[in-house]
Amino acid sequence: MKKYILALDQGTTSSRAILFDHRGQICGSAAQEYPQHYPHPGWVEHDPNEIWNSQLTVARKVLHDNGVEGSQILAIGIANQRETTIVWDRKTGEPIAPAIVWQDRRTAEMCDQLRADGKAKLITDATGLELDAYFSATKLKWLLDHVPGARERARHGALAFGTIDSWLAWKLCGVHVTDVSNAARTMLFNIHLMRWDADLLQLFDIPEEILPQVVSSSEEIGNTRAALFGASIPVAGIAGDQQAATFGQACHKPGMVKNTYGTGCFMLMYAGRHPRVSHNRLLSTVGWRVDGRTDYLLEGAVFMGGATVQWLRDGLGIIQQSSDVEALANSVPDSDGVLLVPAFVGLGAPHWDPYARGTIVGLTRGSGKAHIARAAVEAIAYQSAELLLAMQKDAAIPVAEVRADGGAARNDMLMQFQADLLGVPVVRPKVTETTALGAAYLAGLAVGYWESQEEIAAQWECERRFEPAMSADQRGHLLARWARAVERARDWEHGV
Repeated sequence: MKKYILALDQGTTSSRAILFDHRGQICGSAAQEYPQHYPHPGWVEHDPNEIWNSQLTVARKVLHDNGVEGSQILAIGIANQRETTIVWDRKTGEPIAPAIVWQDRRTAEMCDQLRADGKAKLITDATGLELDAYFSATKLKWLLDHVPGARERARHGALAFGTIDSWLAWKLCGVHVTDVSNAARTMLFNIHLMRWDADLLQLFDIPEEILPQVVSSSEEIGNTRAALFGASIPVAGIAGDQQAATFGQACHKPGMVKNTYGTGCFMLMYAGRHPRVSHNRLLSTVGWRVDGRTDYLLEGAVFMGGATVQWLRDGLGIIQQSSDVEALANSVPDSDGVLLVPAFVGLGAPHWDPYARGTIVGLTRGSGKAHIARAAVEAIAYQSAELLLAMQKDAAIPVAEVRADGGAARNDMLMQFQADLLGVPVVRPKVTETTALGAAYLAGLAVGYWESQEEIAAQWECERRFEPAMSADQRGHLLARWARAVERARDWEHGV
């Protein structure tokens, strides 16, 4: 019987499951959206049980719909939204509170206080991260501070903390683990020593008993309960979604760059075997650990990418479904001077401004919904252009191309405008589900389905290449206007 790898891709707005064969081709997929909750301005939450139920549902569905038995799955790989924080009871398996999502800004003032106390350098030196509410540490501290009795229960080993990968591993296999790529996003993990950092645990008052065991990105961490899929299947690959996408894009050599256009946009450059310090407010982060070897990445994060299009759909109601945005944006030749800065939850790299807010500038009486739609799509490209400029300064390595993936990478208008703004080709692969593909590759390597990273890299294929067609003067003019718009959005919440 034919054998497959099953990838579980747990994202911010949906859970999906994808079957891959030995050629790295998609043999079946299933997806299901689930709700986000916004109990207060700046707060974003998930119900951890809704996440688990949606992920289990699509995993079973993809097997059922494609006539695949659990015994045909050689291994499961997990890719997950990163930084989102869950605490649950070890005995009952029930969460003690809603998950705090990576986009959540409730701990911004906590970060301000830590910065005022001079702790930012300690954090960055150990973790490679900016001190920001984006990461898990302040979210976990908030939960332990606000759920009655939580810190005491944590000290006695009664509670477990994890990002989404840990939650899924617990539900699938009953093990409490996280891989190095997810651990590196907690703001509690020392990426130089490759262990939980005692000074940071003390700083955030986090009991070590609550933390998961840190494992490699490609190793068997346990077997699923047979009742879930009709067979006990090894879970053998785990990586944060952006590291998984970088692996799936075969960016295994210095200077190779990928950009994922998902809920947010995440540009990562392969940096080699040692952490690369950023001088332009990018993140130095662990990519993956395979066969005892750790690879590192430089990363820039944009909080509102495809989520900006979802806002057009759900907030403004000017499109019926996300895929409608390209036709609406293309119905006008340009945005007619309209710029939208989608700082709905603050700004990520390279600004790191939690107090910025969404802004539309350049409106005239002639502005319509098509101009706003075009400005929303172009905003995704503008934010990503800022990341590449910072990355090129840090790496001092010429970038030959940017490999694009994620849902919005299917938007040809966006891809062409992105190439124009970057001044380098943007290349879309034949398989755009590279997050799931990377998780599958990591799992498959662990069980011998694929022999090497070289074999994996040879499977990467280009579907379309977008060449830059904009003059340097025009590019500079547009980027300067974007910078002016960003300045008007910055520090808005502190401006009153």
